[in-house]
Amino acid sequence: MNKERLNQVTANMKASGLQQIIVTSTASVYYLTGYWVEPQERMIALYLDADGQAVLFGNEIFGLSATPELQFVSHKDSDNPVADLARQAAPGKMGIDKFWYSKFLVELLELRPDIVPVHGSGPVDLARTTKDEAEIVQMRQNSLINDQVMAAAIGMLQEGVTESYLAAQINRQFLQHGADGEGRQLVCFGANGADPHHSGNQTELKPGDSVIFDIFAPINHYWCDMTRTVFYKTVSARQRQVYELVKQANEAAIAAIKPGVLLSTIDQTAREIIAQGGYGQYFTHRLGHGIGLECHEPPDVSQASEIPLTEGMIFSVEPGIYLPGEFGVRIEDLVLVTADGCEVLNHYSKELQVIE
Repeated sequence: MNKERLNQVTANMKASGLQQIIVTSTASVYYLTGYWVEPQERMIALYLDADGQAVLFGNEIFGLSATPELQFVSHKDSDNPVADLARQAAPGKMGIDKFWYSKFLVELLELRPDIVPVHGSGPVDLARTTKDEAEIVQMRQNSLINDQVMAAAIGMLQEGVTESYLAAQINRQFLQHGADGEGRQLVCFGANGADPHHSGNQTELKPGDSVIFDIFAPINHYWCDMTRTVFYKTVSARQRQVYELVKQANEAAIAAIKPGVLLSTIDQTAREIIAQGGYGQYFTHRLGHGIGLECHEPPDVSQASEIPLTEGMIFSVEPGIYLPGEFGVRIEDLVLVTADGCEVLNHYSKELQVIE
């Protein structure tokens, strides 16, 4: 167990009035125990109480073992996976991980009708929101790798290349740099870029296309994520205008980041610039998302996020403009909140590029 992280989680439990919680997401179990288990349809569950007791329940095929700080209770495929957990739990409220399969929760409640399930991800999510030094070092390094992969991807642009081919080459680049596995890279040519989450296909690159690269991967379990938009052969006046507006929104939002500022204010800073430029209706998503052990994790960087920034938060700043049937532009950086502002983790240029 990581004792500092466990202490923060138990403090968060007490502050929210929770005496016991079940942690089941792969990322959160790893955050606290150092065990990375993807259980598929099987159960893994970390039981925590507000006094710091920790018991991990899981299938014997996971190959886990107990430590002085962590009891491990195993079960077989032929066992009821919830039975031992039901015996461990205390009556009353229990915080349930938002990702726990309902089949396990229903079974627990059938065995223990004296348990009252409530939302329980908050104490761990809140702790994970602020990165410790080891996490920051890893995410800095991963973003430097992302810079290199972005440069390689842009260097592969040539007439007739397809979105899906480039996405596959980006995955190969990440794997060569130590990524944990392949991701779903977003490569969008021309009008496809007007869909913020377009899935690459056999569309071929042609002169005059905008090209959106939104590339991301986990490396040592921590994610990098960056978006750049470039133009192939030529750039029109309208494309240039939209690009510069998105770049201005990205840079203004980053300049506004410092401890105490609300996340909603950061979103609004970028949104107002795009609206004043006449494209407000075409900025169709939140400004960004937290990132760490998951590519998308709390905090949410949106107009609804009345959460003050704190030192150690890492999140994306990714304004965009999407013109249906024409093109799209998005520019994304990861930022680390510091004592007096922020550190931008990505260093690949944001100056407008026309790739010849």
